[in-house]
Amino acid sequence: MNVLPLVLYAAAGIVYAVHFATRQPQAGRLATTVLIVAVLTHTFVIGMQTMEVRHVPFANPSRAISTFVWLFALSYLYLEITTDERAMGVFIMPLLVGLQVIPALSPGVESIDPVLDSPWFWVHVSSLLFAYASFALAGVLGLTYVVQFKEIKKKHLGYLYTRLPSLQTLDVMNSRAVAIGWLFLTAGVIVGAVWTAQARVAAPDDPNLQLMALNDPKVFVAVLTWVVYSFAMVARRVMGWTGRRAAWLSALGFAIVLLNFLPISYFVTTSHTF
Repeated sequence: MNVLPLVLYAAAGIVYAVHFATRQPQAGRLATTVLIVAVLTHTFVIGMQTMEVRHVPFANPSRAISTFVWLFALSYLYLEITTDERAMGVFIMPLLVGLQVIPALSPGVESIDPVLDSPWFWVHVSSLLFAYASFALAGVLGLTYVVQFKEIKKKHLGYLYTRLPSLQTLDVMNSRAVAIGWLFLTAGVIVGAVWTAQARVAAPDDPNLQLMALNDPKVFVAVLTWVVYSFAMVARRVMGWTGRRAAWLSALGFAIVLLNFLPISYFVTTSHTF
């Protein structure tokens, strides 16, 4: 089921590349249309999986990545529609395609563990995934800011300069994405702590719950991500860290997010296995 969204995201990526190269309005509108179809198709797939397991499908790494891709695409689509700026699509689509390859090739099996049957757990994971999607968008915006800045610094106002958003626009977009992501990450971490405390009382013998602590890789990286973005928020407002510094902090935070999603989820033993 995850193959069709992958194909559609790839098709959208091709059209966005054409639009980026030609700057033709028709190509831009077509790219947005294809992305909307891809997101709607992905929504249907996630809806079917939700009906299958009776909750949003993210209790195994592959389906969590699929849900993250869906939220990432929704976040970008909202940004594109509200700003009417399509230049970023050529950078966003390869990330969506690369991540969606994982659930398409290895969909995994969604486990139904009684300990997960709690609204606190689903709010916890949903908040974190939405936060990570916002941080991914901020990371791409940050890297794009750095590229655009270097073009201007070299006084090489050529191919990329004429196609990328202005530095001010990129910085504002980055700031908003980080702020939204930080709010959801904070909520997710707090709700996760509440859920863990309650679940330990309900299932005192569950080995996964007993191992959930700061030394667990998943928990540690989530907290580290919160620290990095909290510093980014404070640095922007108190220390005046805007522009390049804010962009590099966003890129660093996004690298940590990817670390939590891919190497840790698949190759490191954690308590987050149910």
